[in-house]
Amino acid sequence: MSWFIFALICMLGWGFADLFYKKSNIDGDRYSHLKTAVWVGLMMGFVSFILTVLTLFKQPLTGVFGEGFMNYVTAETLFTPDSSFLDSAVKYLPASMGYIISMVVGYAGMRYLEVSIVSPVQNASGALTAISMLIFFFVTGRISSFWDEYSVMDVVGTCLIIAGVIALAIVEQQLAKAEGKLNVPKEERKYRYGALALLFPIIYCIFDTIGTTADGIILDGESGLGLGEIDVLILYGYTFFIAGLFIWIFLWIKNKKAYNPFRKAEIKTRGVASVFEQFGQIFYVYAMADNPVIAAPMIASYCIVSAVLSRIFLKEKLKLLQYVCITVVVIGILLLGVAEGIAEAA
Repeated sequence: MSWFIFALICMLGWGFADLFYKKSNIDGDRYSHLKTAVWVGLMMGFVSFILTVLTLFKQPLTGVFGEGFMNYVTAETLFTPDSSFLDSAVKYLPASMGYIISMVVGYAGMRYLEVSIVSPVQNASGALTAISMLIFFFVTGRISSFWDEYSVMDVVGTCLIIAGVIALAIVEQQLAKAEGKLNVPKEERKYRYGALALLFPIIYCIFDTIGTTADGIILDGESGLGLGEIDVLILYGYTFFIAGLFIWIFLWIKNKKAYNPFRKAEIKTRGVASVFEQFGQIFYVYAMADNPVIAAPMIASYCIVSAVLSRIFLKEKLKLLQYVCITVVVIGILLLGVAEGIAEAA
């Protein structure tokens, strides 16, 4: 299974996660985003524990993913030969902290702006990550191998995706201003912070770029830090679980009442969102390990999935320009798919 299929599956997973993140946010609950972070921490910690057990006992995951996926999963172990678990955790800390900060900030931003506005601004990080990775390859003297590896169709497809995502973000902001969503009365809680609300997706974009670039470097086969895909999944999951635990304690102290994440309403929204988040994370890691420069902007275009799902289920209206941007991104993805097919057939 190629990086392209992994990236497509990740896009779908995170697109649906965005939808349920939005559904879980409650107007008037100032800690709604923190409760979402608790749930994501629980889910990632649980999956990391399962992966740890399976890895330590060297159990194949055929029953879960099928024969085709098994070879990818069982190729790595939790403890690399030259590294302890603690050393591995320290190596991955920049990436995991970048992700955790970006995600919590992103959850907060969804309280004040629609998914169709938040997600495209956030996912401009895909373009920034691609640029960061190119700089990394240049500094490490591998830029020539990059041009040998990728075709014109790869470059054109990636450029279309980046252009489409950035254009979608610009269109969304212009529409928001035109419709008065950034200048509404204070009593309208959902948008009461006005233009300040746009700081949330911008901060997300910065920290997500840091995390994704770090992932690309860490997982790089030639100059990486010796961590495999399963290592990264486990370390990130445990880090987020610890962060979620501290957030849960904070909510308990602040509200003088323990937050119960297992109520039916919480499971149907935050619980489902965390499942999709973890599902996308698994395929994200394998896509990034195989092809970080092109996979990053492609995965970041999951904002188009978020926008379409928000239109269908949340009735958030899309304009003609938004559909044009989405079409451009889809064309770019199709070009990458064709290029990957040609490369595999060669």
